Amino acid sequence: MILLIGGSSHVGKTLLSQKLMEKYHWPYLSLDHLKMGLIRRGMTELTVEDDYEMRYFLFPLAAEMIKTAVENRQNMIVEGCYIPGEWREQFPEEYLREIRCVFLVMSEGYLRAHFSEVCSQANIIEHRLSDEPDLERLIRCSDSFREDCCRFGIPCLEIDGEYNIDDIMARAERLMGLV
Repeated sequence: MILLIGGSSHVGKTLLSQKLMEKYHWPYLSLDHLKMGLIRRGMTELTVEDDYEMRYFLFPLAAEMIKTAVENRQNMIVEGCYIPGEWREQFPEEYLREIRCVFLVMSEGYLRAHFSEVCSQANIIEHRLSDEPDLERLIRCSDSFREDCCRFGIPCLEIDGEYNIDDIMARAERLMGLV
């Protein structure tokens, strides 16, 4: 089975993926790592600032990796903000039976009330070299991913109250049909 963990920046996709990896012992692929490998090798003119364009450049490559994992009956967690709402279009029906997806977002109220906490947790799993979150950008980003959930029928896990990773993980497992 393949688990796709998408959604907006700074919502805890990598933390959730790490927790799922620890529980299920499945490898996970960070699309941020793939992005940086392609940028550092000069395999794209896109930069770390080109998030929207990167999504449509990067995900087709990730989709081929996912297909290979499905064909080999391997489990994998793929996480990142580069999973487009229309991700299903990359796969024939027989592959879709093996893929589960959830997008994480934060409500505007949560972001406004907990912005400093969100910023302080940015490096909890990965050390970000230069990362200064912008509150209004994070709100727009979460809104955009929430709209994609509605438009493309993707389960949306919205963080609106207390941020408790165990609760978030349990909700994600339910949404993806793991429990």
